Amino acid sequence: MTETIARAWAVQRRDGLVLGFTDHDQALSFDGIAFRPDSGLSARALVQGLGLSVDNSEAAGALSDAAITERDLMAGRWDAADVRLWEVDWADPANRRLIFRGHLGEVARSGAAFRAELRGLSEPLNKAQGRVYHPRCSAALGDGQCRFDLSRPGYSAEGAVVLEDGSRLMLSGVTGHDAGWFEHGQLLVLTGAARGLSGLVKADAALPGARREVELWTALGIRPAVGDRVRLLAGCDKRGETCRMKFLNYPNFRGFPHLPPEDWLIAPKVNR
Repeated sequence: MTETIARAWAVQRRDGLVLGFTDHDQALSFDGIAFRPDSGLSARALVQGLGLSVDNSEAAGALSDAAITERDLMAGRWDAADVRLWEVDWADPANRRLIFRGHLGEVARSGAAFRAELRGLSEPLNKAQGRVYHPRCSAALGDGQCRFDLSRPGYSAEGAVVLEDGSRLMLSGVTGHDAGWFEHGQLLVLTGAARGLSGLVKADAALPGARREVELWTALGIRPAVGDRVRLLAGCDKRGETCRMKFLNYPNFRGFPHLPPEDWLIAPKVNR
């Protein structure tokens, strides 16, 4: 049987798109997935640890318009995609063994090729567990701990791109919000080639004529075009005062604003 063993990969993006790849010289098909031999995807030797150690490997391949495109990689559409890897008997695909399941980690691109880190199911065990005691809030705005509804009037706005310069965008049609209202918030692209992408807002300025200048911390992988529609979501700087005055949500504040500062903790104590 070892003479008929091949590897087959299934990669599923968060938007539901599933692609199949194989290192065999002919196409394979099982589980409703067609595994193509001409998609330019290969993998390094898989490293799998015993117990709770983290599996790790890499997948490498060539950019292809029919499979994994440069635009999709730049847009982050393959980030955290689900990955399954089988050893399969190409003469009888029903005879197969699942040897890896996880997701794509960091994706790097170089010229016409890419390299993606594979992270196993035990990878989240490396993350710190428990709460962090800090004066600022530990929740993300609008999540299950914060419980704030961002669809409430006044906490979002839509506009159109009138000028784009990397991480800076000029928007029209955004009115009724103070300068800085969207700092620390998000910009979501609603239409155009960059639809579905989002960025974190670094700076937000209100300009005359119902215009808004927004600067993102990092430029989007696909640049919005003039006329594309975007939505801005209000930002939170995690301070208790902001939670109380801007969002009227202080009962759900997840920080500890009355903790002594670090200089108080390390200051020498004077005997009295």
